[in-house]
Amino acid sequence: MIEIDIEKENKAIAQEYKELLRISYQTLTDDDKKLIRKAFDVAVDAHKEQRRKSGEAYIFHPIAVAKIVASEIGLGATSIAAALLHDVVEDTPMTVKDIERLFNPKVAQLVEGLTKISMVQKDLNASIQAENFRKMILTLNDDVRVILIKLADRLHNMQTMDSMQEDKQTKIASETLYIYAPLAHRLGLYNIKTKLEDLGLKYTEPAIYNEIVSKIKETKEEQDAYIKDISDVLKKALDAEGMDYIIKGRPKSIYSIRRKMKAQNVSFDEVYDKFALRIVYKSNPHEEKFLAWKIYSIVTDYYRPSPSRLRDWISSPKSTGYEALHITVMGPKGRWVEVQVRSERMDEIAEKGYAAHYKYKNGATEENELDAWLNLLKEALESSETNAVDFVEDFKMNLYSKEIFVFTPKGEIKSLPKGATSLDFAFSIHSEIGIRTRGTRVNGKLVPLNFELKSGDQIEVITSQHQKPTANWLDYVTTSRAKTKIKNVLNENTKKIGEEGKELLTRKLKHLKITLNESVVNELVNFFKLKTSLDLFYRVGIGAIENQQLKDYAAQKSNTFINFFKNKIKRSPSSTANEDIHKPVISSNYDLLVFGKEHDKLDYKLSPCCNPIPGDDVFGFVTINEGIKVHKKDCPNAIGMQSNYAYRIMTAKWIDSSQEEFKAIINITGMDVLGLTNQLTKVISNNMHVNIQSISLSTDAGIFHGQVAVIVQNNTILKKMISNIKKIDGIDKVTRVYKT
Repeated sequence: MIEIDIEKENKAIAQEYKELLRISYQTLTDDDKKLIRKAFDVAVDAHKEQRRKSGEAYIFHPIAVAKIVASEIGLGATSIAAALLHDVVEDTPMTVKDIERLFNPKVAQLVEGLTKISMVQKDLNASIQAENFRKMILTLNDDVRVILIKLADRLHNMQTMDSMQEDKQTKIASETLYIYAPLAHRLGLYNIKTKLEDLGLKYTEPAIYNEIVSKIKETKEEQDAYIKDISDVLKKALDAEGMDYIIKGRPKSIYSIRRKMKAQNVSFDEVYDKFALRIVYKSNPHEEKFLAWKIYSIVTDYYRPSPSRLRDWISSPKSTGYEALHITVMGPKGRWVEVQVRSERMDEIAEKGYAAHYKYKNGATEENELDAWLNLLKEALESSETNAVDFVEDFKMNLYSKEIFVFTPKGEIKSLPKGATSLDFAFSIHSEIGIRTRGTRVNGKLVPLNFELKSGDQIEVITSQHQKPTANWLDYVTTSRAKTKIKNVLNENTKKIGEEGKELLTRKLKHLKITLNESVVNELVNFFKLKTSLDLFYRVGIGAIENQQLKDYAAQKSNTFINFFKNKIKRSPSSTANEDIHKPVISSNYDLLVFGKEHDKLDYKLSPCCNPIPGDDVFGFVTINEGIKVHKKDCPNAIGMQSNYAYRIMTAKWIDSSQEEFKAIINITGMDVLGLTNQLTKVISNNMHVNIQSISLSTDAGIFHGQVAVIVQNNTILKKMISNIKKIDGIDKVTRVYKT
């Protein structure tokens, strides 16, 4: 019985292998096929004893990954071979050296990169998890194909997660949405991105995922009929012009529908553009743009376009390489429909990313084009942030950022992430220009350095040789490139001042008959309760350590006997004294510490260097490994922290928790009925424990809009008030706003 099963399994494995060669996007030479066959044989032999959790032979997994690499990402034989071998080093006695001996250095390098990523530990705390992601992201510097194969591996794992336990599913799906889907997006692999996002949603929010899937099935017939109506009209017109094309109806992904529902606070039925039409036309390179606009003209002859929603990615392709013309038109039954116009070349690039590029470029090779692909991520990788969490967050921000297009004074076009400032622009030209920026002009007008740019702006940078970045500049920029350069310069300044401080300290100690050596430096660091010798030299350099303090140190050093007694005296009474000090503060009920303008409640630790107690004037300092540490404002380390790490300082204060109140913002819409405003204010003010902080009401052609900010003590009071507002005649919707 088992024999037959194994025979059946072997047939299935052979079938999968044939399928792999058949679906390869690239044309494989005989040498390519030999390489893939050899990799296949080695992998089959290496994994012959292994089975997956579902019970099937393990080899099906590497073959499935290789199929994704070959057909969906469209990479060549080297990558297909590496995909087949990607688990061999990790799971079997075979080494990277063996692979190099059997194949070639390139395949070995890819397998080693993939093994490194797998080796990083998975189920650990957030900062270590972020450290793992950072290691993975940094392998991009070696060869972008490592990440592409890793994406294929992740996609197949996501497709076969059903037999896993629930907590593992949630964890892997969260990781996928956090880093892998954004990576696929940035690399222009839209198909893979969509699949990863949908599967991520399936395991993180299963109820919502299943609800959207069933709703899509319910409305499928109606959607198909609707698309057919539009397609029939457009087909007639396009045929009359003798164009060679295909029209596809494309439903929006489940994840993007969910994102719209969340962002617009609407139900599934209220999401209007749940599908798009795609017109893919045949064209030679010279006529591509002309034909795209010709199709635009034909579509808009029949359906009225929305000018504000026209996107021309053909004249200015996205930095992912994406090219297309997107038109939103008013279709039948008063519904907006998105029409995407692409040539066959553009369509392939949209699906395969840069792998499709060299198919259309004479003389280009996979290696060259992969460099171009890697350049997309160079900007995102420029963060030298030591904190892994910040690094990953920065990297993600760069992956998902939308783009704006701006101009230099000479008319050259530059692409920047949405939200970039004029100072970001200066750093994008060259880091030296960024560092020396004294001012910026946008469209001929002088603007602040934190001025947010819009598409079409023309920016001129004014520089000065004497200009230096300050810590405030970190608040003026949004791109990690600019942040990293500014931090580097600030760190260099600290080191420079530290070197001057060291010379100054040597001279000052000479007067006190003390020679500066390693043990003296350590004693001084402890004496001033600092952390490193650089902190000490820096503080001397900026004049924060005065001569008198150095004299105190010298006196203490010269008389250890007195020092011994000092310590004795210090130690004994402290316990009773401390109790007395604490009492009045506790009785004043300053028992809750809050951070920032919004009085956020965050996890923190009280710093042992100054031991703050409730009621003290304090500030928060974001450390690298230990979260937020709270220091007194007159802590000996305060100056050093504020001068070196201003961007890590958070305002903080103690408050009485029993008196704490919360701000909530409510949006109200309805029909403008006579006396509605009067009724509304009456209902809110009659609610016993609610104070109105601000209220803004407006009417527009019979529709009433209101926004009310109220101060309440808890959620129950707020809910009661909302339900009372809903009872007012003419009120249509009452929603709580979570972002102010």
